[in-house]
Amino acid sequence: SALPEKKMTFKGLTVNKEDMNKLMLTPLIHYPMPGGSALITFEEAKVAQRIIEVREHMVELSCGDEPEELDQCRVRVQAVPVEILLPSALEVRLTQSSRSILVSDLPSLGISKEALLDKLELFFSKTKNGGSEVESREFLDDSGQVMLTFTQDGVAAPLIEKGHIQLLIGKGKYKVKISPCMNGDIASLQLQPSRCPRTVLLLGIPDVLSEESMRDALEIHFQKASRGGGEVDALAYVPAGRTGVAVFVEDRG
Repeated sequence: SALPEKKMTFKGLTVNKEDMNKLMLTPLIHYPMPGGSALITFEEAKVAQRIIEVREHMVELSCGDEPEELDQCRVRVQAVPVEILLPSALEVRLTQSSRSILVSDLPSLGISKEALLDKLELFFSKTKNGGSEVESREFLDDSGQVMLTFTQDGVAAPLIEKGHIQLLIGKGKYKVKISPCMNGDIASLQLQPSRCPRTVLLLGIPDVLSEESMRDALEIHFQKASRGGGEVDALAYVPAGRTGVAVFVEDRG
């Protein structure tokens, strides 16, 4: 399937020559949840496995005020494993942009980001500074760098070759770093199915309680050891007639 574009900034030094062509991936999986379902992540994988092996579970709900009404407030839910696709191999083809540069080591002027972008555009749009008309500018929050894209090809290369440039803002001079901007295209992506060891998907949950009450009832039921459960780490519930998306991140536990 098509993958969304993602701007990335690579920083740091390569210590070992063998690591130069390696790229570490951190999975961030978006998992669609149908209506009438819940995802429960337990603290221990063996608890999740027990719940899946039983498959059908009768969950008691607090529907009424009288004790005898509890027998009429039970719902049967199905417990199934959660299968997701994880990247096993990724090949990225990198090309250097002929119209874009990265500007770093920016001065702290006590002004807004937008005002700083205006000053950078004003400076780099002048031919006497080695620049040209600026098509776009973007502040990369995760790196503190600014990406400038010119309307013409060939402007970026001479600036990158300099490496550093004296930036004139008002009466001040500031030395900033100019780096190449790399465009990456995914040439090959291989995925492999993987089962979440601590998470269980519950299906067939009727819409008979409020969202908060149903979430509490499910957590109370599945954390009881007498019913094969255990400590619940996280729980997400989507009522019938609605849809949701759960996000899975790397388990660092």
